[in-house]
Amino acid sequence: MSSRTGLHVAVVKGGRSAERQVSLVSGRECAAALRRVGYKVSEVDAGSDLPKELVQVSPDIIFNALHGRYGEDGCVQGLFEWLEIPYTHSGVQASALAMDKNAAKKIFKTENLPVAESICTSSDIAFSAHLMEPPYVIKPVNEGSSVGVHLVMRNDNNFSLLEKKFPDQVLVEKFIPGRELTTTIMDEKSLGVTDIITDDWYDYEAKYNLGASKHIVPAVIPKEIYDACEDFALRAHLALGCKGISRADFRWDKSLGIDGLFLLEINTQPGMTPTSLSPEQAKVKGISFDSLCNWIVEDASCNR
Repeated sequence: MSSRTGLHVAVVKGGRSAERQVSLVSGRECAAALRRVGYKVSEVDAGSDLPKELVQVSPDIIFNALHGRYGEDGCVQGLFEWLEIPYTHSGVQASALAMDKNAAKKIFKTENLPVAESICTSSDIAFSAHLMEPPYVIKPVNEGSSVGVHLVMRNDNNFSLLEKKFPDQVLVEKFIPGRELTTTIMDEKSLGVTDIITDDWYDYEAKYNLGASKHIVPAVIPKEIYDACEDFALRAHLALGCKGISRADFRWDKSLGIDGLFLLEINTQPGMTPTSLSPEQAKVKGISFDSLCNWIVEDASCNR
């Protein structure tokens, strides 16, 4: 067992983003795993008093189990740096870039990574008229887990009921039909590719409700596509400067072959729930959930 066991780990979870409930489950699962491995664990629900609570808890390491805004966008990472407490996952800059879908896309383009056509604009403009030929999706620029993503079909002209649910800035992005694929990067190596099968498309409910989606891992797809997912995921991880584990999500239009594979986004804090993709991929590679959590803690540092 690792020489770092016995250290005090604070699992920071919950928070105030739209993904609070998922984060609470991720945090609970990770805390249990770390206790089994041998760490002393404190579970901290991130509220407005988080700086004070972390000082009181005085952990050796922070396991960041937050998802979404504030926990995944560089904000809380800045706090960890300020407190000089080693923490897991990506640092301030990589987290901020990955969470800002438009900024991340610009970087992916410079690395010749395939991304879908998109327009970053205000929600007022996005919901006033079709900015591109349907079908397309409208999504918040800085949310994760498909929170707030709306698929606009050819006959969908009634935007007024949806506009109030969206933030000021949104991304209007061409919808790529076909398969949903995902690849986790751990220690700058791929954990493989998962093919996600759903009745409709992979929205928030399909991600976190048991039985709402089926995961085929490793994906049964052409080797060219499988290899490309692994290559693109690693290149995207490195391009943003990610640390620890990250997960790249793709859409693949089978009718176009390799030209139909598009990188959607990078998740710097992949879900760690019973239905989550990264732990599932790790398991297929022979890495247990406990070992995965232990590795993430061992990888923790400041100046990420």
